[in-house]
Amino acid sequence: MTYFCGDFLSQFLYKKESDMGFNIEEVLTEICGDEVFYSHAGNISTEQINLILEAVEEKFVELQTSLKIRKKVYNILVEGLQNLFHHSEDVPEDMIETLGKRYGILVIKQIDDSFRMTVGNFISSDKVKFLTEKIEKINSLSSDELKEMYKFVLNYQKLSAKGGGGLGLIDMARKSENKLGYKFYPYNELYYFYRLDILISNQII
Repeated sequence: MTYFCGDFLSQFLYKKESDMGFNIEEVLTEICGDEVFYSHAGNISTEQINLILEAVEEKFVELQTSLKIRKKVYNILVEGLQNLFHHSEDVPEDMIETLGKRYGILVIKQIDDSFRMTVGNFISSDKVKFLTEKIEKINSLSSDELKEMYKFVLNYQKLSAKGGGGLGLIDMARKSENKLGYKFYPYNELYYFYRLDILISNQII
């Protein structure tokens, strides 16, 4: 099911904080803010990905967004949704009744003539170190180095059914030409909520 930010926040108003102070209402309020272009919260399936892509494209047409920025946002959006589809984990047991077994969020905000895309999902605590090191490595590379890293991972690293080598992260950084933003919100000892931000500027790649 697709929601606009103000609507999907209301479903969490009765949830208490976790043992580590995690409050999903506060997290989503922080992510949503103002000027939301599009948002989704819930399960990410193949069918849902197609519906989201169609809805975002319709929104672009409605607002007469330039073809250049539309193509850029669309390509990065596909990678972001695939990332959610392949890497979202089951939510903490005490959140299943509220969120469902698998849960992800997507928020696209328009900032002047640029866009910021945020995707988020629960991950197990043992993934935090790996993701931090992967994103920091990607952010340390120049544009040319990112291209070389992308080619290397694509050609030489083993790909599983869930992807491999952080190819989606590399591609989003490469296509956006901006550093990836990220944050981990501790839920309990076993889970974190992982947030990834991609700024998509209105410039030629």
